[in-house]
Amino acid sequence: MATKKQEQDSSDYTAGQIQVLKGLEAVRKRPGMYIGSTSARGLHHLVYEVVDNAIDEAMAGYCTEVTTTIHKDDSITVEDNGRGIPVDLHPTEKIPGVELAMTVLHAGGKFDKNTYKVSGGLHGVGVSVVNALSVYLEVEIKRQGSLYHQRYERGVKATDLKTLGKAKGTGTKVTFKPDAEIFTELVYSYEVLSNRLRELAFLNKGLDIVLVDERNGGHHEKYRYDGGIAEYVTFLRGARPAVHEKVCYFECSKPEAEIELALQYDEGYSENTHTFVNNINTHEGGMHLTGLKAALTRTINDYARRTGIFKKDDSLSGDDVREGLTCVLSVRVREPQFEGQTKTKLGNSEVRGAVEAAVNEHLAMFLDENPKAARGIIEKSLQAARAREAARKARDLARKKSSLEGGILPGKLADCSITDPAMCELYLVEGDSAGGSAKQGRDRGYQAILPLRGKILNVERARIDKILSNEEIRAMITAIGTGIKEEFDLKGARYHKILIMTDADVDGAHIRTLLLTFFFRQMPELIEAGYIYIAQPPLFRVQKGKQEQYAYTEQERDEYVKRMGGGADGEGEAKGVRIQRYKGLGEMNPDQLWKTTMDPDTRTILRVMIEDAAIASNLFDRLMGDEVEPRREFIEKNAKYVKNLDV
Repeated sequence: MATKKQEQDSSDYTAGQIQVLKGLEAVRKRPGMYIGSTSARGLHHLVYEVVDNAIDEAMAGYCTEVTTTIHKDDSITVEDNGRGIPVDLHPTEKIPGVELAMTVLHAGGKFDKNTYKVSGGLHGVGVSVVNALSVYLEVEIKRQGSLYHQRYERGVKATDLKTLGKAKGTGTKVTFKPDAEIFTELVYSYEVLSNRLRELAFLNKGLDIVLVDERNGGHHEKYRYDGGIAEYVTFLRGARPAVHEKVCYFECSKPEAEIELALQYDEGYSENTHTFVNNINTHEGGMHLTGLKAALTRTINDYARRTGIFKKDDSLSGDDVREGLTCVLSVRVREPQFEGQTKTKLGNSEVRGAVEAAVNEHLAMFLDENPKAARGIIEKSLQAARAREAARKARDLARKKSSLEGGILPGKLADCSITDPAMCELYLVEGDSAGGSAKQGRDRGYQAILPLRGKILNVERARIDKILSNEEIRAMITAIGTGIKEEFDLKGARYHKILIMTDADVDGAHIRTLLLTFFFRQMPELIEAGYIYIAQPPLFRVQKGKQEQYAYTEQERDEYVKRMGGGADGEGEAKGVRIQRYKGLGEMNPDQLWKTTMDPDTRTILRVMIEDAAIASNLFDRLMGDEVEPRREFIEKNAKYVKNLDV
C-alpha cells in the first residue's frame, strides 16, 4: 500500500473529528435497510463493514496489514495496524470516540474531509450497525502507547472503556458474534469471504490481507499483490490465450479522481469489465464506466486510421472494440455520489470526463509503444465487426422470414393466454417428451412451455454470428422478447419468471450449465433483474399403498421411507414401500410434474443471482472454455462435493 501519508498526522485524528449526524435507531427492527438482508448475504456484509474501515486506513497510508479470523463458533475478529479508533472524549458528546463510533449511527471520521481523503465507508453506518446486530462486540485499540478495551452487547455498552496496560504500535481489533435473533444463517462461508478479501488485495497493491479459518482443522491464506489490478486482470483472464502478453496499465491523479486502469485482450468472445469506486464494486457501472467505454472506442479507431490499418471512413463500434477484453478500472473519488441504496452506480458527472481524458492519453501511448499488440487488438476488433455484420444480416433475414410467415414467436412455443409479463412464466424444458408432459400439466393461463431439443450451443466458445445461427438459441431469444447484447431491452421481456427445467442427471446438469452460460454472457440483465430461476424436480417418489411422497434429496427419501415403516437405511421394498428414482422429467406424468415442479403452492424454485461477477465470469471460463486443464482442476477440487452422480 502507498506509504505516503496524507497531510493529517496520526496525532491529529481525534474524537472531535467524528461528526454525529443521527442517533442509532431501528437497526435491530429493520436490519435489511442497513445490510441488505438477514440471510447469508447480510451475515457476510457485517465482515465487509469492519474490514472496510481497516482498508480506509490503508488507503489513507496508515495501515499495512489486515487480518480476518473466523473462529470455531463463527464469531469474527478483524485486526489492523492502522492508527486505532480515537479514545479521547468527544468535545460535544462527552463520551470516548470509540464508543461514539460503535453506538451512534452516522458517526464516523469519514465525514471529515481532512481525516480520510477517500473512503469506502462513506455513510458512516458500518461498525455501529455491526455492533447493533451482534450478540456481543469487543474492541481493542492500541494507541499512544496504551491498550484500550470496551465491550458491547446487542449495540449497548456493557463496560466502560478501560486501559489494559501498555502496548507497542497502533491498531484496532474488533471481535463480534452475529445475533441468532436477527440472522437466519449463522455459518460463514470461507469461499465468499476469501473472494472479497482477494479482490480487496488486488485493489490495494502491496497491502497484506490475511484470512484465518479456525474451523475444520484450520486454514490460513495471505493475499498480497504488488502488481495490483494488473495482476487482477491476469487472474480474471484465466486460461484464455492473450492477444498481447503485456497488460496495459496506468495510474494517474486528476483533480476529480485518482484513476487506475489495467486491461488485456484475449482470444475469447466475451467482455469482462469490472469497475470500482473507493474499493466498492460498482456492478451497475456509472459515469466512470461511460468515460472508459467512450475513450476505448475513440482511441482504437483513431489509432487504426492514423496508422492506415483501415480507411478514414471505416469505424469500429463499442461492442467490436470490447470483444475479448478483460479490464479493471479503479477510481478513488473524494465525494462520490452513488445512485440508489446499494452504492453500485457512480453518479459524479465530472468523473466521466476525467476517466475519458486519462484513458485517451494513456491507451494511445500504449498502442504507440506496442505496435504489435495494437495490431493484434485491432485485428481482433475487425473480426468482431465482421461477425457482428453477419449476425445483423442473419437477424434481418429472420425478421423478414417471420413477417412473411405472419408470426414472430417460435412454432414449438406453447404460450400462455395472459399477456401481463409480471404474471407470466416461461419454462425452458429439456426434450420433447418432458415438454409434452409440461404442456399438459401446466396452467395455460400464465405458464408457457418452450421445449429445447438436445444441448444448446456453448456460447463461451462462439462468436455472435454463430450464436444467432443456432435454432434453439434463436427460439429462446424470440420467446423472451428482450433481444441480446447491444439490442437488449428489459422492457421487452414477455415473462418475469424464466425457469430452467432439466432432468436430474449429468446431461440435465450440462444443459442447465449451458443455459446459465448463455444468460450470463448474452443477457446478464435478466439475472440482475431476478427473472432467471432453476426448477427443482424431485429425485424420488416414495409410495406405500395410496400414500405417496416426493423427495428432493436422499435424506428426505430416507425420512419418508422410515415414516412409512421401511428400513432406517432408506430401503423399504420388503415392507411394501416402493421407491422410484426419477432420472428424467419424461418419467413423470403431467399431473405429477405439475404437483412437484410447476405448482407455485408446492414447488421449490431457486432464483439465480450473481454475487460476484468477476468470480462468476472466471468460473464460466474454466468450466465452458476451450482449455481442458482448468476444467480438470475444478472437477478434481470439487468432486468430493458431488451427490447423485449418474454414471
